[in-house]
Amino acid sequence: MPLKLGLGLPQMKQYDIGRDVATVARAAEETGYESLWAFERILFPERPTQGLYNIPGMPWPDQYRSVADPLVTLALAAGATERARLGTSVLVAPLHVPFQLARSLASLDVASGGRMIAGFGTGWSLDEYAAAAVAPFEKRGAVLDELLDVCAAVWGPDPVSYRGELTTVAPSEVGPKPVRPIPVYLPATSTRAARRLVDRADGWVPLAAGAARLAEQWQRIRELAAERGRERPLDACARVNARYSAAPYEGKDRRPFHGSVAQIVEDLVAHAGTGVSEILLDLQSTTRDAAELTDVAAEVYAAARAAGV
Repeated sequence: MPLKLGLGLPQMKQYDIGRDVATVARAAEETGYESLWAFERILFPERPTQGLYNIPGMPWPDQYRSVADPLVTLALAAGATERARLGTSVLVAPLHVPFQLARSLASLDVASGGRMIAGFGTGWSLDEYAAAAVAPFEKRGAVLDELLDVCAAVWGPDPVSYRGELTTVAPSEVGPKPVRPIPVYLPATSTRAARRLVDRADGWVPLAAGAARLAEQWQRIRELAAERGRERPLDACARVNARYSAAPYEGKDRRPFHGSVAQIVEDLVAHAGTGVSEILLDLQSTTRDAAELTDVAAEVYAAARAAGV
């Protein structure tokens, strides 16, 4: 089957969110993109406690100085589209009250006609945790586990009842209910996270860092699923943080998905052979405005399909 292609919605500071999200979402759906995605970044510390992705010395990109709320972004996209699935890649679970987040996602699913995908992670930024987390960084895995429990309860039949470390719900009616079970996607950045993914989630949301590495990671996850007796299918949508350039990048050290439309498509062709069924292409960081983002996304899509992706 052809590789499914998703597009990251415009959330960064160069975009007019109230106008551009709907414009890009509508154009992407008309082009053929099958899913639209939003990510979460809540602040830009002037003196970061740690480097980007917790890599010592790696600077935070300037585009992170202003990132629109992912749920607001998806609500705008839901109102402008009819078919494309709407996903988060990812929401940082400990930055949210579990019960409230579960209800917001259910409402978005109803508003979109049953198109939501809930991608959750635990994040890495200590500065974000200091500003907004519901529990210390050391408890991030436990918070994610409780969020998954709360979502299952809130999205399930009434009366909803739950008691956990952060959440207590007395038997109650809680609505609206999702149109259908909302698929939950998780990363697998550690052995424990991989087990959680295989045991509890519907899909995997890796960050693509080269076709060979992605194929190896996906093979390990499928082997783990077999070892743990998982029978139902496990989906995967790999996130690509692309850096578009009108001129091709020169040199043998070019990173995947950095360069011209032709180079990005070349990398899509390589990644189509990994076994991962969907690629989320986020082009927004290096396009100047919504018009350029829409044009580049359309060029990439057409060229990818022409190349057999």
